[in-house]
Amino acid sequence: MNFKQVEPTRREALTLAAVAGLAAFLAPKMLLADEAAVAAEIKKLYGDKKMESGKVKLDVPEIAENGLVVPINIEVESPMTDSDYVKAVHVFADGNPLPGVVSYKFTPACGKASASTRMRLAQTQNIVCIAEMSNGNLHMAKSNVKVTIGGCGG
Repeated sequence: MNFKQVEPTRREALTLAAVAGLAAFLAPKMLLADEAAVAAEIKKLYGDKKMESGKVKLDVPEIAENGLVVPINIEVESPMTDSDYVKAVHVFADGNPLPGVVSYKFTPACGKASASTRMRLAQTQNIVCIAEMSNGNLHMAKSNVKVTIGGCGG
């Protein structure tokens, strides 16, 4: 057999370079976050402010049979008046590619500080929920979810 060497066209070479560049850009992001990454994200938001426990009810399953759809329910104890309300709630996971999962903003007009969603968990990990009150106080809840089948490619 006689093989002929074929040089790539300019378009093929540019496409290959773009794919290689995209892979180099995404590769570091494919690493999983850890407790230090979650702590860094929280520090970016709130510095070294003291976190109190209580007031935040974080309802997640202890064991998630499928990490693709893990339900999460958050409820923060607050009168939700003009002078005393929940401003924001942030949820973090220390085993996903990015530590921040979801953030919610609230106003007194909401009447109740609660939210529900589903999240994808790659592996067994801690879920951290921070509630920021209108007076600047921070409340935290933390729960560990054991994932038997990963939702982010695991």
